[in-house]
Amino acid sequence: MGLWDKITGEFIDIIEWTDSTQDTLVYRFERRGNEIKNGAQLTVRETQAAVMVNEGTMQDKNGDGVADIFVPGMYTLETKNLPILSTLKGWKYGFNSPFKAEVYFVNTKQFINQGWGTKHEFTIVDSQLKKPIRLKAFGTYAFKIKDPVKLIKAVVGTDGKYTIDELVDQLRNIITVRFTDTVASSGIPIFNLAANYNELSDEVVKNVNADFEELGLAVTKLFVENISFPPEIEAAIDKSGSIGIIGDLNAFNQYQMGTSMEKAAENPNGTASGGIGVGMGFMMSNNMMNNNQNQNNQNQNNNMPPPPPPVLTYFVAVSGQQTGPFDVVALSQMVKAGSFNKESLVWKQGMAGWSAAGQIPDLSQVFNSVPPPIPG
Repeated sequence: MGLWDKITGEFIDIIEWTDSTQDTLVYRFERRGNEIKNGAQLTVRETQAAVMVNEGTMQDKNGDGVADIFVPGMYTLETKNLPILSTLKGWKYGFNSPFKAEVYFVNTKQFINQGWGTKHEFTIVDSQLKKPIRLKAFGTYAFKIKDPVKLIKAVVGTDGKYTIDELVDQLRNIITVRFTDTVASSGIPIFNLAANYNELSDEVVKNVNADFEELGLAVTKLFVENISFPPEIEAAIDKSGSIGIIGDLNAFNQYQMGTSMEKAAENPNGTASGGIGVGMGFMMSNNMMNNNQNQNNQNQNNNMPPPPPPVLTYFVAVSGQQTGPFDVVALSQMVKAGSFNKESLVWKQGMAGWSAAGQIPDLSQVFNSVPPPIPG
């Protein structure tokens, strides 16, 4: 065997990649210092693309960014039909010479069942409750490589084997940020989020793909599997069937007040907080009665007598905090519970400031309704 035959025997003449993994995005064909033979056979299988890189560049001689990209098929590599390689200078053996170039195989299949989720709770202001609500969410998504050249330039670089594990954290962070933005700007009440998972998913895909495109990627599917709420909200949803809170803000507020009353009743001391809970319960009952009365008034004929004057109500100061307002019925119950007395500070609209309840003539009936202590 002559010297030339011995040398040419080391040239690579078959270039292919059979992926034995499920997570490789880009694989650089291993040359081990050997040159590719002019006229070598390149095999690109389905769900693959091959990118030819010479001396670290993927631009042709005009510098317009056109790269040697091969879609699935079989190719004969010749310098005359490779834009990059045709720019090589100093051919020792003319155009029949072997050449040094790198071939990157890119996996173009869909990568499915990728998980995403919020690491921490995020807060939105619910459009229905008008209050901040903490949420957590998770789901799955699928993506694929859309632009092999952009991915190699922006992410892979000179890495000989680039896997999903090297990119998944960044993708998850992008999806999480765009998801929270989408939920916050959607205006969907939290009680209706579950019924709009598909709409949210589609909107998140649109927002996410703008970021993925910069990496040469595209999200093909995204699923919202769960959005979880704080325990108190979840408890309210569980009771929605019996108390009808979904879609009814007034009923939800009444439910919250009732829950506060239940907790106050569990207070073993039976002091101020317990009395306030009782008062809140009576206030809730009174509000519901007022709502019913207003509805009845709307249904009455205009010839009916005018409604009675409004019920007299007072705010009560407890531990430096304003509570109420409470009507005389609720205040009477609070007196019986021991959480309201003549020294309690009260205020109503029209008063210049807070005054002791015992100094308000309108409240004398509240204290007179309580029988004196039984003599020993």
